[in-house]
This record gives sequence, structure tokens and C-alpha cells, in this order.
Amino acid sequence: MTNPKGYRRGTRDMFARDYKKKGVEHLSTYLKTYKIGDIVDIKGCGAFQKGMPHKAYHGKTGRVFNVTKMAVGVVVNKRVKGKILPKRISVRIEHVKHSKCRKDFLDRVIDNDIKKKEAKAANKSILCKRFPVGPRGGHVVSTKDNEPQTIGPVPYEFIA
Repeated sequence: MTNPKGYRRGTRDMFARDYKKKGVEHLSTYLKTYKIGDIVDIKGCGAFQKGMPHKAYHGKTGRVFNVTKMAVGVVVNKRVKGKILPKRISVRIEHVKHSKCRKDFLDRVIDNDIKKKEAKAANKSILCKRFPVGPRGGHVVSTKDNEPQTIGPVPYEFIA
């Protein structure tokens, strides 16, 4: 038999609901507000077939460009052969969630603002840059009460 060529081919695990996450969708899914410009993650939910994204967009992150009553329009980058094309797709709210990709950045901005205000009140200058962690400091290992051990393979013994 030849390979199936259907629209949802190869999505048995992709669109399956997680363990202990099956059943009726929570009301909070429908009460979330999406605004134009929000960054969202696309994740197809197998319990709802209406407005489901194609499997190629599953797990992708995009930006909202249109908001309707039950769906959002999302601009997603898709790789087609050698090019990356911005695709505009319409996805229902069940298959979309707010992305947490900027959460660390926004938290850092708030922390830096607090540090700047405290430094300004104390008439000090402060650096808000992030610096990479340097290499660990070197040290000398003493062999005074610490004899070096030689490690070798255990000889094979044939038991008859």
C-alpha cells in the first residue's frame, strides 16, 4: 500500500491530547484576550477540528495581525525549499496560546528600571549589562595525603 497523502497524515501523536489533559476544554481558553501584535504559539488541539492549523504550523511562533470573534490571524514564517516565507493563517483560539518567549526579557527590563531608580536616588552609576560567566578559578591539587591511583582494565578470567 502506498503512503497516505491526507491533510492530517502523520499527526497521531502531534494532535493527541496530553495525559490527564483530555476532556472538556477549560473556559479560561476562551476568556483570554488577544491583541494585534501579540506573540503567540500555535499548537493544534485534536479535540477541536474546526479552525485547526495545518501540521506544518504546529509548534511555530507567530505574531497576531487580525482578531475575530472566535479566531485570530497569525503571521508565521514557513521554510519552503530555500526560502523563508511569511504566511498568514487563520487559527481558532483553541489552537493558540500566548508565547512566553519574551517573559525573561520583560522581567529583566522591570528589574533594571528598579535598579536604575535606586541608583539614581543614591547618586551612583550602575551597569545593567549582562556579562557571560567567566571560567572557574585554577587551583593546585596536593598529593601529600592523597596518593594518585592508577586505573586499568580488570583481567578476564575464564571459568570452566
